[in-house]
Amino acid sequence: MRFAVGATVLAAAAFVRAEDASSSEAEASSSTTVVAKSTFTPTSVKAPFFEQFTDDWDSRWKVSHAKKDDKSTDEEWAYVGTWSVEEPSVLKGIEGDKGLVLKDKAAHHAISAKFPKKIDNKKNTLVVQYEVKLQDGLECGGAYMKLLQDNKALHAEEFSNSSPYIIMFGPDKCGATNKVHFIFRHKNPKTGEYEEKHLKNPPMARIVKTTSLYTLIVKPDNSFEIKIDGESIRNGTLLEDFSPSVNPEKEIDDVNDKKPEDWVDEARIADPEATKPEDWDEEAPFEIVDEEATKPEDWLEDEPSSIPDPEAEKPEDWDDEEDGDWIAPTVPNPKCDEVSGCGKWEPPMKKNPEYKGKWTAPYIDNPAYKGVWAPQKIKNPDYFEDKTPSNFEPIGAIGFEIWTMQNDILFDNIYIGHSIEDAEKIRKETFDVKVAAEKAEEAANKPKVDETPKSPSDLVFKDDPVLYIKEKVNLFIEIFQRDPVEAVKFVPEVAGGLGVIVVTILAILVSALFGSGAAPSKEQVKAQAKKAKDAAVDAKDKAAEAVATGTEKAQAEVNKRSTRSSAS
Repeated sequence: MRFAVGATVLAAAAFVRAEDASSSEAEASSSTTVVAKSTFTPTSVKAPFFEQFTDDWDSRWKVSHAKKDDKSTDEEWAYVGTWSVEEPSVLKGIEGDKGLVLKDKAAHHAISAKFPKKIDNKKNTLVVQYEVKLQDGLECGGAYMKLLQDNKALHAEEFSNSSPYIIMFGPDKCGATNKVHFIFRHKNPKTGEYEEKHLKNPPMARIVKTTSLYTLIVKPDNSFEIKIDGESIRNGTLLEDFSPSVNPEKEIDDVNDKKPEDWVDEARIADPEATKPEDWDEEAPFEIVDEEATKPEDWLEDEPSSIPDPEAEKPEDWDDEEDGDWIAPTVPNPKCDEVSGCGKWEPPMKKNPEYKGKWTAPYIDNPAYKGVWAPQKIKNPDYFEDKTPSNFEPIGAIGFEIWTMQNDILFDNIYIGHSIEDAEKIRKETFDVKVAAEKAEEAANKPKVDETPKSPSDLVFKDDPVLYIKEKVNLFIEIFQRDPVEAVKFVPEVAGGLGVIVVTILAILVSALFGSGAAPSKEQVKAQAKKAKDAAVDAKDKAAEAVATGTEKAQAEVNKRSTRSSAS
């Protein structure tokens, strides 16, 4: 039997060493994982405007020095936020690939670039696509772009929140608000005034540290589609899915129409012919004394429901002359907790079967009812019908006018044009390549969660019975070699199991000794019984002590083992 236990221990130790070796190799392998990355090469795609932020980027982009127009406050806000063109500092996907980076927290930023020539999408598809990389996440701020109206007054140095734009598109998040804006400014053909039209049900932005790709497609038939990372997220039409609607109502309420004085808009009224029944008693109370109730037999009428607190003591600083006679606070009478109640018994109240309450006449349909009044409709003098709101006014520039609490927001691969196919080609050449490398690096560098128990005392039998028994036996043998008594206290489970084995062996031996010869004498039986009883009591006491202190001591032993291991 000793050989079997030793063999088991050796096998378990070999198993542990093999697991440790394999774990070390895996950790070494993961720590040296290198994600293959391609090198940046400018694309050959041509477009009305396409920006990859190559070395000559500052010849196109100009930082604004204007002040923000905010009529809600007298305080002036300047666009003091700085910009830089650099490679990502978090999860770089392509070597040498740079983007436009917003550098400052809690600051107003504004930068814009004029197009080589205005972009006019009349009777043409408009495609807007760009990458956003939230290197520090996004708690409160925007990462949207504005396509600015083409006009002679378009000066990049004066670009601000009041600069007229045609389309605003991109992610915006602050607190519970998280959406991808799609807003377009529509010109009223009758008044010449502009009004913002907001997408009624915008999709949520993706708040991740890998690159996200936002695409907007508007077609001449007024349909639109929003894609995120190449996946279609929202689609609809400019005529139906925006608020306020592009076209006003043909008819409106006549503000001069007034409801006639004799108009009856009460659908139901109290029946004027109904009368209160003669037997209706409005004075009858809701509840009456239950005359049939009887006092419970265990009710203690001579006992008060509360008594002075017997444990209360008069404060030392109590002055009877100034504070008056000290009276102990009362507490519930403990005798009342064991019976139905204490004090004077009174019959309880019950609901009055004769109660009817105040009489009111029932309601009937109103014979004079004319319906809900509404003013008459008249033709809307401001009505117009724009059948092609997708024919946006010419676009002359792109700008980022942003306030955000997070910095290091990166923009790249900005496409403004008319070709869905070109935008798809750019996505495959740039976004698809970099996001695959970013996600691979993110997975490789993700901290590995060590789910293995820190010590044998953390193990749970039902999680892994084999590992549980193996570790407990190893710990028991190691401690037993130095101090058998401590081994029993540290690992009572193993000691108990071995005790069962020993008792079984003794039972077999006793059976063999007494079973083969004459029956034991009365004195022998008594002696064996006393010995077994004393052993059981002693085992019970030791087990109780072991259970009470075993966990703490086992943890201490594990700490010692760890210390010795580190020292060696």
